[in-house]
Amino acid sequence: MCVIAGGALVLTGCTSNTEDAGSGNEAEKVQVDKVDAIAAQLPDKQKQAGKLVIGVNVPYQPNEYKDASGKIVGFDVDLMNAVTAVLGVQAEYVESAFEKIIPAIQAGTYDVGMSSITDSKEREEQVDFTTYFNAGIQWAQQAGKPVDPENACGKRVAVQATTVEHTDEVPAKSAACVAAGKPAIDIQAFDEQSQATNALVLGQVDAMSADSPVTAYAIKQGGGKIESAGSVFDSAPYGWAVPKGSPLAAALQKAVQHLIDSGQYKTITDNWGVQDGAITTSVINGATN
Repeated sequence: MCVIAGGALVLTGCTSNTEDAGSGNEAEKVQVDKVDAIAAQLPDKQKQAGKLVIGVNVPYQPNEYKDASGKIVGFDVDLMNAVTAVLGVQAEYVESAFEKIIPAIQAGTYDVGMSSITDSKEREEQVDFTTYFNAGIQWAQQAGKPVDPENACGKRVAVQATTVEHTDEVPAKSAACVAAGKPAIDIQAFDEQSQATNALVLGQVDAMSADSPVTAYAIKQGGGKIESAGSVFDSAPYGWAVPKGSPLAAALQKAVQHLIDSGQYKTITDNWGVQDGAITTSVINGATN
């Protein structure tokens, strides 16, 4: 979950531009047709270009990452491809450092920012968001080896470096342990989420903390070796970022709502195993904090 901490942009899973070969098990594609009434609401700039230029940071399975051929794929990609199909334009994905996406939208370099970005009140001062998913934090443990996220004192917990789990969530839990006279959590940070997941699968750590769709996908791909630990908490909306005041936000909102109402959105979330974060209504600027 790409969130803000201490006034700086802090990202969850949105790290370097390192190529991630992925699992090789990309989801089936959903056929989507143009809807003229919705496409008519697209701003003239994008209509004339016939495309949306989309800034994206990888790797962050299953939302956005590179397959073995180097193509950017994932849940976010499939959903945005469906949205652009409704709008009658193409999606052009441009790989970017996460922290450069919002400034590039403000500068007009990208039409849309799509990188599992949490819609927050602070970010809404810079850009507008069209919400498309809800994500929270979800812990995972080795199968049959229970870990309580609320009492993980002394446990080894893997996180991705610079994520909110690394900077805020797990350190706060560790501080509570120390305040109660218990051993601190041994926080083990990895450069990429795939490394954190692998450490858990191999038993090098006791648990991991990550965004709920990331953990759900890791469990799905884990061959029964890892399982959820506790429930999802601290849920907040993901949003596609667009320039402040742009009518593009409404066009995206109507397109994704069409997919929700038609059932195609559900198919896409099911295909990627992230249906727990599915929404029923897309809004513009839906930040909860």
